[in-house]
Amino acid sequence: MLGTTTLTTPISGSADARDPSDRTFARLAANALRYWESRRPLYNLALATVVFGHVFAAWPVSRAWLTRDTALVVFLLAVLANFAYCAAYAVDLFVQFSELRTAWPRYRWIVLLVGTAFAAVITYFIMLGGFPTGGPR
Repeated sequence: MLGTTTLTTPISGSADARDPSDRTFARLAANALRYWESRRPLYNLALATVVFGHVFAAWPVSRAWLTRDTALVVFLLAVLANFAYCAAYAVDLFVQFSELRTAWPRYRWIVLLVGTAFAAVITYFIMLGGFPTGGPR
């Protein structure tokens, strides 16, 4: 059919392969998975550092804050933060399908850094509201 493509149709370029047979959606998605999933622990570590930093900074007061309900809220927020991390896949695949795909491997880390910093700032402000003292203001 004119004007339609299938998911297995090779695209013109890949961030990690020059062979046209390696330029399918599946290969580009696998490339994105390899890159982003290997860095997810760094993202989680950065957010956990913010959370534990607030807990330890307000320690005698924060002890009363540590309840089962709070643990469930923190778990929910951690799941949401990891869901938000998946936004990187949309950016990654968009760029890999564009004409910028050859430069993408050199600049991918910027998306990781900015996204992690953005999530850490959001976590910081959520944690400010989590303690009765509000933490450092």
